Amino acid sequence: MVKSRTPLFIFLLVALAVSLALSGWHPYDRTTWILEIFPILIALPVLFATYKKFPLTTFLYIFIFIHALVLILGGAYSYARVPFGFSLQEWFELSRNPYDKIGHFFQGFVPALVAREILFRKHIIKGTKMLAFIIVCIVLAISATYELIEWAAALVLGQGADEFLGTQGDQWDTQSDMFLALIGAVTALLLCSRYHDSHMRKLS
Repeated sequence: MVKSRTPLFIFLLVALAVSLALSGWHPYDRTTWILEIFPILIALPVLFATYKKFPLTTFLYIFIFIHALVLILGGAYSYARVPFGFSLQEWFELSRNPYDKIGHFFQGFVPALVAREILFRKHIIKGTKMLAFIIVCIVLAISATYELIEWAAALVLGQGADEFLGTQGDQWDTQSDMFLALIGAVTALLLCSRYHDSHMRKLS
């Protein structure tokens, strides 16, 4: 199973490397770019280190790749200046560029699937309701930790952290970010659980 997935993974790695290179060639703000793509630099070594002993489902790897692209695009332009976000702002007549909310939605959606796969396959949690509850708690903990990191960046960098924070003058930005992560987690559990289960059964 692992060997049969190799061509797909090579494609995803090449596409990710090219995307990182293009985004880092001339980003809007270099510090913001580094901060935004830093989770990718943490996740990649972990995924490589665990690939042989605990390979994830192809389903999950693809969503991790999509999440990485969301981070890369946000880092290249800064979240408040992503062109696609301006298009959404115009289409839905919003008061601000909403791309950062897409990022926080995925911050809930993908970690929920990661937590679900680990907890399910390791038989750590029994019972679907308790599993869902623990997953949502994990996602909210991750989201809260990220907001604390943003707060620390604001303290250390001062005005230089404005692009990284991307609040765009919204006093409730932190709360809405965590709410979008919660929506992402619940969406992943409601829409993907059955399909995710079938992929885990195939892998096992």
